[in-house]
Order: sequence, then C-alpha cells, then structure tokens
Amino acid sequence: MAKACFRMTKEFKMSKPKYHGRRFWHLSLGIGRFVIRHSSFVILLPALPPILAGCKPDSSTPSGPAADGPKIYAAHGVVQAVAPDHRHAIIKHDAIPGYMAAMTMDFPAPDTNALAGISAGDEISFTLAVTDTDDWIENVRRVGQTNAFGLSGPPGWHVVETELEVGDTLPDYELTDESSRPVRFADFRGRAVAFTFFFTSCPLPDYCPRMNRNFSETRKILVSATNAPANWQLLSISFDSGFDTPQMLSGYARFYRGEDTNRWLFAVAPTNTLARLAPKIDLSFWREGGSISHNLRTVVLDARGRIFRQFNGNDWTPAQLADAIAEAARK
Repeated sequence: MAKACFRMTKEFKMSKPKYHGRRFWHLSLGIGRFVIRHSSFVILLPALPPILAGCKPDSSTPSGPAADGPKIYAAHGVVQAVAPDHRHAIIKHDAIPGYMAAMTMDFPAPDTNALAGISAGDEISFTLAVTDTDDWIENVRRVGQTNAFGLSGPPGWHVVETELEVGDTLPDYELTDESSRPVRFADFRGRAVAFTFFFTSCPLPDYCPRMNRNFSETRKILVSATNAPANWQLLSISFDSGFDTPQMLSGYARFYRGEDTNRWLFAVAPTNTLARLAPKIDLSFWREGGSISHNLRTVVLDARGRIFRQFNGNDWTPAQLADAIAEAARK
C-alpha cells in the first residue's frame, strides 16, 4: 500500500486567531503536530526490519555533505504561516526528490534569520536538512508571491466532550496488543502508566520516532534508578488500526525495545476507541480520504488510573517523563 505523510509541528502561539471555525485550528490556542498518510507514495522506515513498511526517503541520492552529516534536499513551496518567533514555518511544498511526496508540513528553522522577511503567501525555495534524530530548513529564498495559502481545519465529525483535568479518572478503553491480546487501561491498576501515540509509517525523526526513542530512554532511567518505584508501565498506542497489525507492531517494537519487553507494551487502538478517548485528552485525530491526522499527546496516569500529568507536543525530555512516572507511581 502506498503511503506519504503530512505533519504539523510544535504548538506555537500567535497573538490573535488566524484560522477560524474549529477550535484546534484557532492558532491563538496553538498548532499541534499532525501526520497524514496518503495512498499515493511508498516508502520504508530506515533501519527497521524488512517486515515494517513505512515512510523514508526513496532510492534517489540527495546532495549534501558526507554520510556523517545531515542529508540535504532541495525543496520548493508556498508558505502557509510563520511562527511569531520565526522558529517554524508551515510550508505547502512540492515533492522533494529523493525524500517525500508533495504535502504540507510545519518545518523547524533553528536559525531564526532563515525566515526573516518571509510571510504567508511567499513562494520560496529552501533546503531540508535531515539527520537520524532531527530535521530543519535553511537557505530560504523568496522566489514569488501567491494568494494560494491558508489552512483548512479538520472535519468536525467527532463528538465534543469535556477534556479531563489532572486528578480525573481516565475511562476504561480496550486496545489490542502486539501479541493480539485484548488489553484495557484497567489492567494496569496499581501501576503508573505513561502512554503516547504513534503510527509505524511516521516519516521524520523528530515526530513519532522521537516519542518511541524518548520512551526507550525513560525506561532506561527508571530501571537503572536505585530509588525508583517498580509499579509503572509504558504503553505506545498506534492509531493506524488498518495497517499496524499485531505482527507489524511486534517487529516495530523490537527496533526500539529490543527483545526486552519489560514494562513497555505496544498496542493498537480501534477507531471507535480513539473517537471516545481523543476528546478526553485533547488528542486531535481523524481519518479523511485514506489519510490519518493527529497531534501529539503523552499522558501519565497514577496507580489509580487518574490523570497525573500530560505532555503536549515533542519538547519534553525522558528525564521529565521519568520523574512524572515515579511521582505518579507513589500516589
């Protein structure tokens, strides 16, 4: 099955709303990262076992420095929005030869001068730099101007429910784990649980892969700490039930977790579960025309199944998560 991916990155604030009509796209409340998978592009996640199909560059050779430096890809697109701090820009870009299909993405720009003088509607050329753990844009040049910009919001199909607050009990939901067994949040009562969301074909290193790398480091911290509690569990949940079968999850999990399954489970959530769970934790998720969209939410439950802490976006560290889990486990 062919795939491509669309993401929107960190939740940055704007001083006033830019896109009206739906709460999540009201930028004064922040933009979360998204991923959309389409059926027009086939790519494989690098370094994963052959069983895992996902997103990665195609066989074309990028220009750029030696293998130990970032890979550099020439790109062209139209700016949809620029963050007030000029550290991110949402760009609707053409196909990037050797890397990905045409899509709309929020790219980080560590050098704030790269976006100086750039605004929505600008047609630009730029380069995309990609390492094993990060990606960013540089060498941004305005080459034209257009009125063809602006983001449309997600379809409002989901039922609006009240988001849970810290101290509220998370309702019980059923998932299917990597061994094809049903698993429920209630199964972990007595343990602190940290859960996050991903899908196996997520393309860029600082998005879904970062969630799993962070979980891996978090587990190392907790296992090695002499004073850490033992009643905790990590749970990585895929929202792509149509593609991420238990067999797929099992192979994918080995890439991040090795053969040690201690306190870290991979599972997949059916769409009806996600439809009920998502509004409870402000997880934006929907399917449209064979695609998947979502933001990033990592949630810590205490030993009684209550919301203890929620991490939004991808800026949190394994140490921060480990501290939250240890504290929640003692509740």
